[in-house]
Parts: sequence; structure tokens; C-alpha cells
Amino acid sequence: MAPITKTYDYLVIGAGSGGMSSARRATEFGAQVAIVENSRLGGTCVNVGCVPKKVMFYAANLHEHVNDYKGYGFNVTVNGFDWGKLKTNRDAYIARLNTSSSTNLEKSKIELLQGAAKFISDHAVEVNGECYTAKHILIATGGHPKIPDDIPGAHFGITSDGFFELEDLPKRCIVVGAGYIAVELAGILQALGSSVTLCIRGKHVLRTFDTLISEKVTENLEEAGIHVMKDCLIKEVKKGEKGELTVSTNNSTINGEFDCLIWAIGRNPNNEIGLEHTSIKMNEKGHIVVDEFQNTSIPNVYAVGDVCGKWELTPVAIAAGRRLAHRIFNGETGLKLNYENICTVIFSHPPAGTVGLTEEEARKKFDKVRVYSSTFTPMYFAMSERKVKTYMKLICQGEEEFVVGIHMIGIDCDEILQGFGVALKMGATKKQFDECIAIHPTSAEELVTLR
Repeated sequence: MAPITKTYDYLVIGAGSGGMSSARRATEFGAQVAIVENSRLGGTCVNVGCVPKKVMFYAANLHEHVNDYKGYGFNVTVNGFDWGKLKTNRDAYIARLNTSSSTNLEKSKIELLQGAAKFISDHAVEVNGECYTAKHILIATGGHPKIPDDIPGAHFGITSDGFFELEDLPKRCIVVGAGYIAVELAGILQALGSSVTLCIRGKHVLRTFDTLISEKVTENLEEAGIHVMKDCLIKEVKKGEKGELTVSTNNSTINGEFDCLIWAIGRNPNNEIGLEHTSIKMNEKGHIVVDEFQNTSIPNVYAVGDVCGKWELTPVAIAAGRRLAHRIFNGETGLKLNYENICTVIFSHPPAGTVGLTEEEARKKFDKVRVYSSTFTPMYFAMSERKVKTYMKLICQGEEEFVVGIHMIGIDCDEILQGFGVALKMGATKKQFDECIAIHPTSAEELVTLR
């Protein structure tokens, strides 16, 4: 092993959301910290995930809302849509966030080691030929989208990463997958003018969510004009001379119909960091195995975020990383992230939000379960020709009717859910929801007036 170049209190591998948050919090407690990154600062979320995706979601929403202006008295015409301009503005915004991340590292006096990290032993890491060690090491390397390795021609498709590199709006796109990334990208493309086909293996998208969400989001996709191919498995992809894609499935062959194929079939952990030179344990999918305190199988080496494969969400990585820093450097020995009742939103059209147990999970766990639900058309659509319904579902358990699940689909549900998630985490009952005076007229009031 090469001589140790430098030793830190905390060496963080990966400058994404989890790694950055943990590193910066550690410096607040006086730790000497370095962070290693071989790409742009900010990780998946900032560069090819949540942030640019939300920009595209806003653009798609604007296009949808244009159709509503007439009912409100506005004479508005759309003279065109410039995908290139949107991409340029979006990329410039992301670049500003990258710069902000760099500035924050400097403010926190965190040393940035730009390069690829490779473990050369349990507690030593090599970056650009230099060897570094630390009292504590955090692995926060995230993940990357999958492309099938058993389907001929799969490489002709792109992933969600490639979606953000598209220079033009695809005319005809097929999206493969039934998870939130597939649903979001399909909805964005359709709203902005693409003809979209969504290929899913089952009958519904979002199969791990409450049936309200999986069934109604599937219906909304179809009502938006997306061709949802159910019970569909891709068998082969061929590319023609002009770049057109022919996709063969278990049900049919679609000849030369697509100019873009997007694989949204899950993500793999970024674990190629020399773990073979350590005794760190991984599971069968390559995720690093951690305990409830984010400890790996090696003392003083930890992991947070997507590389662990549990709740692959940016706020989860941030929360876990910060709690870890408090535990290591501020003596809060019992502090850990509670992975139960985590709020999450799918930015479909309209968005869907969920926290807590599904109805199926609640009925398996508790003897007495009562479900309250409501379907209505928000007041916003009273003036428009377009009518988009909102669905809400409250799941309660026991005689006192503790709220154990909240599921919603509709405009503004992404914003509504956060506050109600606090109430659920605090153990609120249906009676306490009822005692909260409604804010009228809003969609949110429905959750405190359900009968």
C-alpha cells in the first residue's frame, strides 16, 4: 500500500445529497472532513434526477394549463414550444446549483478530492494515486439506472440520464417500466407533445403503492392519451437506417414506430469502489448491507442513500446522513433514522402522494381498520373544459382510529401531503383530523371533513 497522504476525521465518498449533507453537518461539530467525487457535485438528484425532472414537470404542467385559460376569460394561443430553449435554461440552472454546492463546501471548509475513490483496504482509500484514510468513512455513492443485458438491441435505448441529454422532443417514444420514474417521464413527454407508449409488465403502474394510486394513476395515463401496453415484455429492439426503432414484445412487433426508447426499470448501486479489497458485505443485488445505524460490516465505515437500496429518495439520504454525523461527532449515540411512515410523491399528471400503510398492509397488521375516501373535482376546474378529479383515502386503525395511511391523487397533492405527514408521524387520530377547522375553499380541507 502506498504511503498515507492525509488522514481526516471523516472521509465521505460521494458528493450527492446524502454525502454532502453528512459532511457539512460533521464540520459543524468540528470534524476535519474531505469528500470525494468523480463527477458533478450534487449527485443524481441535482444533475439527472429530482431537480431537472421537476423543471420538466413544471413545463408539462404549463402546457396543460394553457388549455384552461379560455374558461377564465383569457384569449391565449400557443405559438410553439422550444425544447432546446427549455433544455438550455434548465442546464444553466443545474450549473448554478453545482456552483452553489462548491461554494458550500468551501464555506464548510471541506476538502474536495476530485476523482474516483477506490478502497485499497478496510480503512484506506485511493484517489488519483494518493492514499487517504480517516477515523470514519462514509460511502454515499448512490446508484445508476439499469439497461437490460439480456435483451438484444437494448443498447439502442436510453435511461433517465439520457432523457436529460435529449436535444429535441421525441416525436414517438416508448417508455419501459411501471415505477415512478417511468410514470413521470411518460407524463412529461406526453404533455409536451410526444406520442408516448408505456410498456408495463402487469396490469397497473406503481404496483407497490396503495391500489387507489396504482389503479387511478394508470387510468389517468390512459386518459391523457398514453398507450399503456399491459402484460408487456420487451423481447428485442432493432434500429433502422434512419434511426427508427422496431420493438418486439411478447404480444406484438411494433415496426419502426419509435424514435426514442427509455428504459426505466430500476437502478443499480454504484458499488465499483474497490469493495473487493474490503470485508464490506453486500446483498445479492449489490447493495451495501447496513444496520439501523447505517453501520456496514466494518467498524467505523458507514453507508447511506441509494447504495444501500432502502427508500431510494433524496430526503431519506439527507436525513440519514445528518443523523449519522450527529451520532459520530456530537455524541448522540442513539440517533438513527426511522424508516417508517416516509412521505413520497410521484410527479404524475396530476401528482400522487402517499405516507404510511397501504390498505392491504393495514388489514394484515391490524384487526380493526376503517377506510375513509373521497372523489371530487377541484374548484380550479370549474371554469375549464378540462376536468381532472382528485382522489383521497385515509386509513385508520383501532377503536381510536389512529391514522396509519394517507393516499392522494390530484393537483396540489404534492404540497398538501407534507403537513399531513407530520400529523401521521405524531400519531394523530381521525377525531383530531375532524377537530381541525377546514381552510375553505381548498382541496386539503377534504382530509379534515371525511365521513
